[in-house]
Amino acid sequence: MEFPSEHLREVQEDFIIKDEDVLLLTYPQSGMNWLMETVCLIHSKGDPKWIQSVPIGERSPWVEAFSGYNLLKDKEGPRFITSHLFVQLFPRSFFKSKAKVIYLIRNPRDVLVSGYFFWRIAKFVKRPQSLEQYFEWFVEGNGVTGD
Repeated sequence: MEFPSEHLREVQEDFIIKDEDVLLLTYPQSGMNWLMETVCLIHSKGDPKWIQSVPIGERSPWVEAFSGYNLLKDKEGPRFITSHLFVQLFPRSFFKSKAKVIYLIRNPRDVLVSGYFFWRIAKFVKRPQSLEQYFEWFVEGNGVTGD
């Protein structure tokens, strides 16, 4: 999925991370949905009503996506903010905030396999022809998400 450079620049320069925000960060295919659901359940003290009634993308929007950015920019805190952005593209306001960060790391072998099967069915990117080809892209940093 591609994001226009103007939008990413706006995210980086104009988006305000608040001290009470909680950021959920992972490398792609590392378990973000599990993390989002777990954090939302902790926040609701285990009551599933919020999770069952509000879509995941509204509970913890992606800051780099247009829809997520628009949901987040006017939302009152505390906010759950989800991202796969590289630190070089991350909102600058984060580095002066006291926001909390949960960074999930997954075994790279599992990320490789999960990524291979995900990108094989994705319609918006070049698809790998084999696991071997995807492995080469992955280790060279030439995959759809870079290094």
